[in-house]
Amino acid sequence: MFASFGSVMALGLVGWGTLQLIDVFSGDSGDQKVRAANGTGECERGDKDPAENNAKSGRGDSGQGGQGGHGGRTGGKLPKPSQITVNVYNATTRSGLAKDTAEELEKRGFKIGKVGNAPARYDKKVKSPGMLLGAPGAGDGAFNVLGTQLNGAQTKNDARDGKDIDLIIGNGFKDLVKQKDADKALTALAKPSPTPSGTPCH
Repeated sequence: MFASFGSVMALGLVGWGTLQLIDVFSGDSGDQKVRAANGTGECERGDKDPAENNAKSGRGDSGQGGQGGHGGRTGGKLPKPSQITVNVYNATTRSGLAKDTAEELEKRGFKIGKVGNAPARYDKKVKSPGMLLGAPGAGDGAFNVLGTQLNGAQTKNDARDGKDIDLIIGNGFKDLVKQKDADKALTALAKPSPTPSGTPCH
């Protein structure tokens, strides 16, 4: 009697265990299918998004690196070098920089105004390669055009009424941008910003 009961119990336990094993394996199988389905999206890592690629490469939509906001202007708003009068001042201890720089800018088509040592408030106090100083309206284009000639120049507005711009040469100055590179920058500056292509995925 007891032997028969024990046999029935053993068979029952074996059957229950078999069902549990079947559930476990079938559950793993289903879970794998779900994971595979969720892991096949093209944008899973976000590397299809042009904006993210631009951020990683250090480029903006305009593609203008190092010229700080020059890329978004259109040719109609930009003055020509011949329409910009530049006063060149030397704020360094090196002699002759203002004269040499003024002569080179004149060769590149800019009008030259005053040339000499920087005013006392800027003399030996400009650490960057240079500073562009002009009336608030100069930011509409003249700063951008002159800025193609000197990398790393700061810009600052003052209360003057005229349209002339001061180029104050600072301690970080080495040389003007090579003319061919400056010409390329001017050409790029005159073009509208390109329209971003492609649709970012979400």
